[in-house]
Amino acid sequence: METSLTIAEVAERTGLTAYTLRYYERIGLIAAVPRAPGGQRRYASADMDLLDFLLRLRETGMSIQGMQAFVRLRSQGDASVGERREMLERHLAEVQAKVAALQQSMQALSLKIDHYREVENTQKRPPKSGKARKGKTSDDEHTEPGPKRQPALHAWPGQAPGDRR
Repeated sequence: METSLTIAEVAERTGLTAYTLRYYERIGLIAAVPRAPGGQRRYASADMDLLDFLLRLRETGMSIQGMQAFVRLRSQGDASVGERREMLERHLAEVQAKVAALQQSMQALSLKIDHYREVENTQKRPPKSGKARKGKTSDDEHTEPGPKRQPALHAWPGQAPGDRR
């Protein structure tokens, strides 16, 4: 006989709240969970497997609507395997693009941190000319080489994407 878990046990294992688990059931992300004689939900290992995968999709930024579409396809069985694979391939490409953008941002941050360390080390040494620059910061003389920034995805009303007034 398969062991089943209560909603509290599933919440503890997944990090989801009981409210979120009930919500996922209500919107069809997970099938109606069987109930014990007292009315408590009892989650089976198949429910846990699906929840684990849904959490992976959520962690990678898939929308609730995307997860619902995946679950609808999954309910069709093997007939939808190709569609599910294509859907996951598209999502993987989106995740890879986000990772690449994050790596570029990490590189820019690292360059800026290195620059500030260099400035701090220079400030610890006595100045060569004896004159301090007034009104300038270390950023005035430093620009990072690197990838071109993507324009802003959202703009204020009357502002074109990428416009930085």
